[in-house]
Amino acid sequence: MKFYTELNNENKNIALALGFFDGVHAGHQAVIKSAVDFARQNETKSAVITFKEHPQVVLRGCAPEYISTEEERRRNLEKLGVDFCYELDFSAISGMDGEEYVREILVKNFAPISISTGFNHNFGAKKSGTPELLADLGEKYGYKYFKIAPVEIDGEVVSSSLIRKKLAAGEVKQVCELLGRPFSISGIVQKGAGLASKIGFKTANVSYPEKICKLPFGVYAVRANGMKGIANFGVKPTFENLTATPLLEVHILNFDKDIYGETLQIEVLDFLRAEKKFSSADELVSQIKNDIRAI
Repeated sequence: MKFYTELNNENKNIALALGFFDGVHAGHQAVIKSAVDFARQNETKSAVITFKEHPQVVLRGCAPEYISTEEERRRNLEKLGVDFCYELDFSAISGMDGEEYVREILVKNFAPISISTGFNHNFGAKKSGTPELLADLGEKYGYKYFKIAPVEIDGEVVSSSLIRKKLAAGEVKQVCELLGRPFSISGIVQKGAGLASKIGFKTANVSYPEKICKLPFGVYAVRANGMKGIANFGVKPTFENLTATPLLEVHILNFDKDIYGETLQIEVLDFLRAEKKFSSADELVSQIKNDIRAI
């Protein structure tokens, strides 16, 4: 996949998918697959048109926590077969009305053969751009419009807001279903206080990414760089005089290599229990052994 941060006239007569695509969840995948499939059927290329930051940063001065990092979003888009990804500056186009955006941004720069969006996609100033407008403009500007129906899993419409809600509740197994893959966190392994090693469970310590949805403090079943393990996210309340900054600690089973400074990709598979303060280190060790047996 080729990546751009500015518009150009390099890629014409292609199939477009529009959206922010935070998380690239099952609903997003249906939209993107529509564009990729139509492009292949017509022997052309596909492109995703998205933004570097959530539009709410410009519209309201803040944004919800993200489900995935920019790098992870790009990787997941590429896995879906997208040929080009344009991450545009939302502030530069936020004042355009719906038809102006279609004419000046999409048609002039891409001459699209098709445009695919979700069923509730809005764009343009005051949300003047709608699926109905895209359908109406299709004949005028020579593209086919695909409005993708909502994707439901267990009776709920898949959405980024639903995923954020479930992550905040620790419902990571359900989140895996909504994403079509595990929720993941990545970071550089850093040196810790060494307490985990002293009680027999060496851990890789990773700072939780600042803008990513926060999980509840607790213990989770994970895969770390493909290896089975457990992770604790929290402030280690059993031990006194430690920093209150939350930390993600991963114990990888049957693994004893030095990976300080390396990037760890942590796939969160299941919530095991809430973080708690134990009366002693021995009690904590006993509980960790139970946690490992549970995965």
